[in-house]
Amino acid sequence: MKKETTKTADIDFAESAVPQSSRRNMLTMFMIMLGFTFFSASMWAGKELSDGLDFSGFVAALLLGGCILGLYTGLLGYVGAKTGLSLDLLARKSFGVKGSYLPSAMISFTQIGWFGVGVAMFAIPVANELFGGSKLAEVILVIVAGVCMTASAYFGIKSLTIVSYVAVPLVAVLGTVSMILAVQRGESTFLEQFARSSGTLTVIGGAGLVMGSFVSGGTATPNFTRFAQSGKAGMITTVVAFFIGNSLMFFFGGVSSIYVGGNDIFEVMINLGLFYMAVLVLGLNIWTTNDNALYSAGLGLANIFRRRKKPMVLISGLIGTAASVWLYWNFCGWLNILNCTLPPVGIILVLDYFLNKEDYETAEAHCEVNWSAVIGVVLGAVVANAVHWGIASLNGMAVASACYLIGSRVQKKSV
Repeated sequence: MKKETTKTADIDFAESAVPQSSRRNMLTMFMIMLGFTFFSASMWAGKELSDGLDFSGFVAALLLGGCILGLYTGLLGYVGAKTGLSLDLLARKSFGVKGSYLPSAMISFTQIGWFGVGVAMFAIPVANELFGGSKLAEVILVIVAGVCMTASAYFGIKSLTIVSYVAVPLVAVLGTVSMILAVQRGESTFLEQFARSSGTLTVIGGAGLVMGSFVSGGTATPNFTRFAQSGKAGMITTVVAFFIGNSLMFFFGGVSSIYVGGNDIFEVMINLGLFYMAVLVLGLNIWTTNDNALYSAGLGLANIFRRRKKPMVLISGLIGTAASVWLYWNFCGWLNILNCTLPPVGIILVLDYFLNKEDYETAEAHCEVNWSAVIGVVLGAVVANAVHWGIASLNGMAVASACYLIGSRVQKKSV
């Protein structure tokens, strides 16, 4: 008798559309997407926003930036859920098989970078508070955090769901309660504290901060919404989760800046004498974003190197963990520059889907390289970083859209 070989089922569908039988309900998708937005770097941006605007300007910037970010990620959420395809498989359709290596490399590079920064965001303050800044303790905490966060990304969507269900309620409730306690214990009212801002920001500039704080991560939205039950469900859960989660992070950062001179709810909780709660909230807050980031990086590298996702997640986690402290101190500025390079990718994915819906009935790509998409991303990224007027992400998307649409029209005429 011939020995039968069995192939391990790919529960994360790295090479195919997610079938309807593997889709998840709206509550699960909402928790995953909300956890994704719980990002400590957004708190840092919240500090900048509160330092540069009064309360009305803070809220106006938050609403404007949140609406733009919600529209962008919502469209990506819809496309991901409607097709069941990951960002990388969508890129194969719109950029071509080899052209997709560009967006896959960009998303992998930025997400590994932010993963490493996130690990250090946990390890450095905890080592300082608990172990007096011991470098040995810092290294141990980096390794422990890196291993735990890599493990949840390694086991895929099921473990991401578990982490989100545990972390999201705890971070939201404990963080909000700490924020309220800080406001109550302040020497003046909330509005009076905000009125002391330096006035160095405009509402448009603040909206750019709001959008830029998470637009790179938001570009990976299809990697998660492809598990939603319908396009409508994918869009709704994404828009609501991004608006609530991003706003909460900005308020956490703003309150931290105003009341304790910090940039993270961790520092507020430390000031309130809630050390162990602070460590719990900090760790869970970073974990919910970091495992999603590493999951996206693994999918991107799997597309480039034609390997299974899980080994690519392990490699990404190893690189991000090993380089975490260096990334934290040396690379945040570069990562913020790279944030502007990803919106052109997302807008081209959206445009290609709505212009060529009939091509998305299968995951097969129709060309090796779609040069109009590739050139659009390159030019969009250059403009986003070089033009200092308006909102960088929108500038990049506008240029990328124009290049893609003009190129597509020329290609169709030449056929």
